[in-house]
Amino acid sequence: MKKRILVIFGILILIAIGFFISKKNNLNPNYEVGQKIDELNGVLVYYNGGVGNVNGRRLAEDGYNLGLKYQCVEFVKRYYYKQLNHKMPDTYGHAKDFFDSNLKDGEKNKQRNLNQFTNPSKSKPKTNDLVVYSGTTLNKYGHVSIISNVTENEIEIIQQNPGPFGKSREKFDLILEDGKWRIDNDRILGWLRK
Repeated sequence: MKKRILVIFGILILIAIGFFISKKNNLNPNYEVGQKIDELNGVLVYYNGGVGNVNGRRLAEDGYNLGLKYQCVEFVKRYYYKQLNHKMPDTYGHAKDFFDSNLKDGEKNKQRNLNQFTNPSKSKPKTNDLVVYSGTTLNKYGHVSIISNVTENEIEIIQQNPGPFGKSREKFDLILEDGKWRIDNDRILGWLRK
């Protein structure tokens, strides 16, 4: 009985070690960390390898904190800074922290100086909206992306750091129910807009 418990415990330790190594290391031989993989309106998306990989901090020329290199937050902040000429008052925080659950649909998120919409919302998502995702067991920090295209029944997002084998673009169904627009993804808390 003791031997069986030790074997199970050993296997669990190996799984945990493998998980943490995969979050920090590049497991995809098709890309190198820092490689340009996509762009939206001239703002580049870089490959990051494992979601926990960090390559230092990126600052704008004026010293504004864009975030940790190649993380999802760094891309959306860089996009808003370069494309929309927007600086967020609170330049720190994890991805999921971009969404303030104390706000009502359409209210101003003062930390980001953006209007915040819940999922679902009376306001239909628009191109350039910043989408905020909740954390998960495997990624407690959450995720953020930018809406790159909106149709009547679908949105396309562009993202940085979706994982070593994730894609920079994904599509989600957009559903109108009872006068509210819902992006069909249970992790999406809502979206922010300038």
